[in-house]
This record gives sequence, C-alpha cells and structure tokens, in this order.
Amino acid sequence: MNWINNYVRPKIRALVKSREVPDNLWDKCPSCGQMIFHKELEKNLRVCTHCNHHLRLAAKDRLAMLFDDGDYTRVDLPKINIDPLKFRDRKKYSDRLKESQSKTGEQDAILVAHGEVAGLPTVIACFDFSFMGGSMGMAVGEGLLTAARTAVSRKAALLVIPASGGARMQEGILSLMQMPRSIIALDQVKEAGLPYIVLLTDPTTGGVSASFAMLGDITLSEPGAIIGFAGRRVIEETIREQLPPDFQTAEYLLEHGMVDRVVDRRELKEDLGRVLSLLMKPEKASRAGSGQKTASKSSSEEKKTKDSNKAARSEADLEDDDDSK
Repeated sequence: MNWINNYVRPKIRALVKSREVPDNLWDKCPSCGQMIFHKELEKNLRVCTHCNHHLRLAAKDRLAMLFDDGDYTRVDLPKINIDPLKFRDRKKYSDRLKESQSKTGEQDAILVAHGEVAGLPTVIACFDFSFMGGSMGMAVGEGLLTAARTAVSRKAALLVIPASGGARMQEGILSLMQMPRSIIALDQVKEAGLPYIVLLTDPTTGGVSASFAMLGDITLSEPGAIIGFAGRRVIEETIREQLPPDFQTAEYLLEHGMVDRVVDRRELKEDLGRVLSLLMKPEKASRAGSGQKTASKSSSEEKKTKDSNKAARSEADLEDDDDSK
C-alpha cells in the first residue's frame, strides 16, 4: 500500500497535472487577432508576422534599434516641480506620477540620448506611451529643450519620436505652454543649420501633433500610425459628416502631403541613415557636382580648341591650293 501511495500515485499525478504557461509567452496582434510567439515577435521588431501590423514599441527598444550597435548615452533631464497645481481627480496627480514611474522605471514620458546613426552624430528624443499615455507636461517640454541644446552643442541631427495622446491635463495651462516652448527649441536647431527629423508613431495626437511633431525638415511615419489633433468621433459630431475609413492614418497623411514617407520599422534604420547622410554631408554632393561641371567645362574647351585647330588647318590647305594654281 505504501508503494502505491508513495510511488505510483505521484507519478500519475505528474503526468496528468496541467503545466503552468507563462503569461508573456504569446502576444495577440490587435489588427488580425493572430497569436504570435513572444520571441518571434521581438525578433521581428514587434511587427506582426501575419499582417505586418506595427505594434507599439518601448522607448528603450527604439533607442537600441536606431543607434549604431545599440550604443548610446542617456542625457540627464532637469528636475521640475512635479505637481505645481496640486491637481486631484479620482486620485492625486502626484500618486499617478509615482505609479507610472514605478511601472516604467522612468521619471517621465520622454527619453533623450545621443550617439551615432549611420556613423553620424544624432540626438534622439523618444516618447514613452506607457507613461501616462506619453502626455506632454513640463518635464517633456524640458526634455525637448534639453535635446535641442544637446544637438546644437554636439553639432548633431535631432530626431524626435512622438507617441502621445497630447497635453497633460493635470498640469493645465502649464502643459499647453510647452507647445510654443518646443517650437522655440526646434528653431535653435534650425538656426544652427542642423537637420530636424520627426518619426511619427502610433498614436501622435492632440497638442503634440499641433506643435513640434509637424515641423520637421523631413517627416517620416510608421505604417498605420494614427496621427491627428481631435478624435475621429469628435470631428464627425462637429461637422456632421462620415469620415473616410483611413482618415488620420499615416497613409492618408502621406497621400495629402503631410508626411514625406511611410517607412516599415524593419527598414527604418537604413532609410534614416540615408536621409541623415544627405542632410549632414551636402558638401560631398556639391563637390561631386562641381567636379562634373569642371570636367564638362574642360571637355567643351578641349572640343573648341580642336575645332579651331581644324579650321586653321583647313584655311592653310586652301591657301596652299591657291598658291599652286
């Protein structure tokens, strides 16, 4: 009896006992609904292997993806008064901040780093949508100012990657003031003759889309990203009309001239490197062009010289014929 209880039953229970499966082993695509193995999705840069839907990507993963060899240096951002208005709705604003800081490990919704992209100095300011929906408050405004100043001091290109629901309502007018502040920051970059590039990701809405997000020298976007100011339902109720199905998508904005190029995430680094090379090294192109002009000028002058010599020889031949006559 002891042999059955101590040996046989445990073996049978081990065979029929259900094994626990980790919760993060599979991800469900929000577009096609297919289940994708987590490691396979990460390997594909969180792009669905079935329908090519671009799932949201963490800010740190974006930095590692874009910088050469994933090597970059984080820039420390200025500390600010975290709750200037002592705002409270269902809970204190300070408590919401602490929850987001604990969840993401970041102080606010923006990360700033510098390094090299395609061998060229670049500063990247990347939004973290998981931090209060990437909303723009004073900390984000300070982050954009810091990114612009870093780009100017390092003579680097500035790339901003927004992913935001807009201004942060808990900071009221102080949040809205970050819109003109961000534009002033970008003007410093442009005055220094440095390129400013924007990569629009899902979603880019509200005060973010109404300020720095639409002022890039080059505006790129990921496929299917929602980009706009007000929500679709609000617009339809205001104008009392049905909007097109693809309204406020990256492809719609590309068709209407508000986006320069929609780039697959897996091809983004190559495309970005090509754009930076064109904007950061224009002297090579100008030298190549001037060299071609010089070569064409020399060939034309040589041709003129040959033509004049030929004409002179023809005249000499005519004179010799006259003398012989």
